Amino acid sequence: MHIFICAGESSGDMHGAAIIRSLKQSDGTIQISAVAGSAMRAEGCDVLCPMESLNVMGIADVLKALPRIQKIGKELLLWAEKERPDVVVLVDFPGFNMRLGEKLRKLGIPVLYYIAPKLWAWGHWRVKRLQRAQDQLASILPFEPAWFAKRGIEARYVGNPSAVACQAGWSQTELKSRLGMNKDQLLLALLPGSRKSELQRHTDVLIQSYQRLKQHFPDLRAVTTQAPSVRDAQMQPFVDADIHILNRLDEGYALRADAALAVSGTATLELALWHTPTVLVYQTTAMTMWIGKRLVGTHCVGLANIILDDKMVMPELLQEQVNVNDIVAAVQPLLEKSMAYHAQQYGFHDLQQRLGENNPSNEVARIALDMCLRH
Repeated sequence: MHIFICAGESSGDMHGAAIIRSLKQSDGTIQISAVAGSAMRAEGCDVLCPMESLNVMGIADVLKALPRIQKIGKELLLWAEKERPDVVVLVDFPGFNMRLGEKLRKLGIPVLYYIAPKLWAWGHWRVKRLQRAQDQLASILPFEPAWFAKRGIEARYVGNPSAVACQAGWSQTELKSRLGMNKDQLLLALLPGSRKSELQRHTDVLIQSYQRLKQHFPDLRAVTTQAPSVRDAQMQPFVDADIHILNRLDEGYALRADAALAVSGTATLELALWHTPTVLVYQTTAMTMWIGKRLVGTHCVGLANIILDDKMVMPELLQEQVNVNDIVAAVQPLLEKSMAYHAQQYGFHDLQQRLGENNPSNEVARIALDMCLRH
């Protein structure tokens, strides 16, 4: 059997690596070709193209790289037409992968799309293209199958990678010990985002909010995380404020703090799964927010809230609400273990139940192997 896997960004590389592990555990003789990053390469696959050739950020850079990206797409189709893999697994990266999937299916090659594009939030007009781009759609969000079913696409929920990963990692006591704290000291996690624009907009206000909170909780300490893409110079304000900095790649990494302030993104879902009460914050340009309010199909911004029936379980402070006074007012009750704290804990337990314990990479590997046998 021969399976081709295509990932186009770092998160997809990690998911792809997990799929390769699961496939090899099921069948040690399977041949795997891939558009791969370092994680997939480490698991062992025939690399047709380095993922880094596709992973471009920013409109200007994308436009500049477009001829190269189109050339790669054509080369992959020529390869597929010649080699005829039994199944193709496309991992996320919809801008490239939906076009690729559509053309692969025209060649008669079955396509499994893993991590359904979030068309419910943005880009619902692309539903028809997604219909043409896959034979099987594997979703990591439990509400998606019903959403897609209403639009004529059958999707299967296979489990959530964060739900699996967040079962492990440091306990709160271990985290505090690692930071030189005693278990009774309060710990606040500050996550300002990993993109340059996010750091510029959120770093100062998060640090100032922490400093204000220390007036109410003198023993309060803070911790933040440095993503691989963030330069040391961008973290200097945290160093100056005597805030601990952890590396996200540290073995056992888990931010089970007493409370957290986090910019919207996957981090807020992880914090919910670690049962860390969180206030979500987000600032962007006025134009981006104006467009978003008209095109995004959800009331909430945070993924945990959206999964929990689009309800504000985790408070969300947006735009002008991202100021020290509003942030302190939202975080203080969490540190005091008030009703707001317990309401979040109840919601996070519900979240965990909804996401379940299925290992998605194992499920995707099983579906891919079944498709191989039927092909």
